[in-house]
Amino acid sequence: MKYRMKIYRVKGEVLVAVCDEELIGRNFKEGELKIEIREEFYGEKSYEESEVKKMLRQATIANISGERAVKLAISMGIVDENRVLKIGECWHAQMVVM
Repeated sequence: MKYRMKIYRVKGEVLVAVCDEELIGRNFKEGELKIEIREEFYGEKSYEESEVKKMLRQATIANISGERAVKLAISMGIVDENRVLKIGECWHAQMVVM
């Protein structure tokens, strides 16, 4: 299974937006929380796990959506599994290097 990923470089920060590829175009809602998995934000190109890991290691900020993507970030030690949101069926986590 592949991922979608887009890199944003702004004022010295490296923001990595990554999601499970099959979530592109889907919307999720849980109570007041809502997330839209848009290609404009997560990118048009597909990536392998090794490429995603490389970029997440360089990220100062990350926006991670989808069970596989979030579990990958947890396995890398950049996301605490106790801090993961579940918005409907969509796992979501964010990471910031301080």
